[in-house]
Order: sequence, then structure tokens, then C-alpha cells
Amino acid sequence: MEPGLKTHVSDGTATVTLSNPAKRNAMTGQMWRELPPLLERLAGDRAVRSLVLTGEGGTFCAGADIGALRETAGESQGLAVAAEEALAAFPKPTLAAVRGYCVGGGCQLAAACDLRFAEEGALFGVTPAKLAIAYPASATRRLVRLVGVSAAKYLLFSAELIDCARALRTGLVDEVLPEGELGKRVAEFTAVLAGRSLLTQTAAKELVDGAWDVPAGEADERGAHWAAVAHASGDIAEGATAFLERRAPRFTWPAN
Repeated sequence: MEPGLKTHVSDGTATVTLSNPAKRNAMTGQMWRELPPLLERLAGDRAVRSLVLTGEGGTFCAGADIGALRETAGESQGLAVAAEEALAAFPKPTLAAVRGYCVGGGCQLAAACDLRFAEEGALFGVTPAKLAIAYPASATRRLVRLVGVSAAKYLLFSAELIDCARALRTGLVDEVLPEGELGKRVAEFTAVLAGRSLLTQTAAKELVDGAWDVPAGEADERGAHWAAVAHASGDIAEGATAFLERRAPRFTWPAN
């Protein structure tokens, strides 16, 4: 089986599966290249309300497939950063569903998702110190935001793997599920997301992510922009009416 990315859309959720099972789903150069345009296509698909990133079989991703990379170390890192940034910029909610190893470039991708659900037994590691690689600035900032300064230094300095319990404590993981329960929980959660306001989710994602880098005045302008969009959409009135009528709301944003 050739390494690659598998995509399936069902019930509003696009599932992207990293597939290189012979090497624990390690990312080849081609897989890194394929991810940004794939994400761009899915972002424009009106049927997609959320995106789940996972790995083939019993592991998420063991990093970069060093043996398959024809690029220099710098070129390879550039491909990984481009894929990571494309995933972080995906405008709809994203969730990493993690089993087994989530290491190196795999952890970089998981951290670029909005949320991370893991199955008991999963292991996480940020491993550039094993290869004398300077971790990218964008990935470092994202890691610090997730786990804090001390935990980020622990992961980066040591390249040690941590288990689900520690990942949950540090904020690297949002939920840990018993073996065999991850798929069910992800399906339940994405169904919840599909029933909520995409307008709220899109605005919240932009404002939460931008809170770290955008000046306060600019953030206030974006907040006002989204308030105006919400008012014009008619979805606020629909949400209130649905609540009073005790039914599920029928939100229509975006209208085209």
C-alpha cells in the first residue's frame, strides 16, 4: 500500500487519515505536500462542518518518514511547517483522534488541531533533540500555548515520550478514552458540533487563535465584525425561536 492521505466525508465530518502503516504512519514528503491543498478543498466544502485527523490502524503518526524523504532537513521542515500552518488555519473545528504513537511531526500536526482526544495507551513526544533539529518557531509557540513554558521545555529538551495521563494534565490532550471507545466518542462530539452554530464556531476560532498575536484594538474590530455578521445572518433570531419552541435550531450561515 502506497503511503498517502485518505479522506472520507460523512454526517458533516471530514475524516483525514494519515496512511503509511508500514512505518507507523510516518509522513513522507508527498504526504506533507498533499495536506495543504486537501485542507483548502475541504474548507470550501459546504457539507463539511468539522474535520477529524487520525492515523491508519492503531497509531496516529510516528513523525517524518526519514527514509522516504528526498528533501534536505531544511526543506523537510518547511514542508511540515506548511502543513501544520494549513491545519491550524482551517476555519472550522478540527480534532485529532489519537491512538498509539503521536511523535515528532505527528505531535506537531496534533497540536495544530483545535482539540485532541486520545485512547488510553497513546504516547506523545516532541523529538527534534534526538536529531539535533531546531524546532520551528511556529510549532514552538503553539506548543507553549497548549502546555505552558515548563512542560514545553521538558518535551523539547528531553525528547521523552509522555503517556495520556501526563498529556491530559499538561493540556496537550483534552479527553482520554478507554480502549475501543475513541471512535464512538469522536462521532458523538462531532455530531454535537454539527448541531451548533458554524458562525459562532468560526468567529470563536478566529478570535481565540488571534488573542495571542493580534493587538487589542484589532481584536475588538474583528469582534465587532462578527457581531454584525451574526446580526445580519438571522441565526440569532432562529436560535432564540428554536429554544422557545424546544426544537433543534436550523442555522443557515453561511447563506451561499
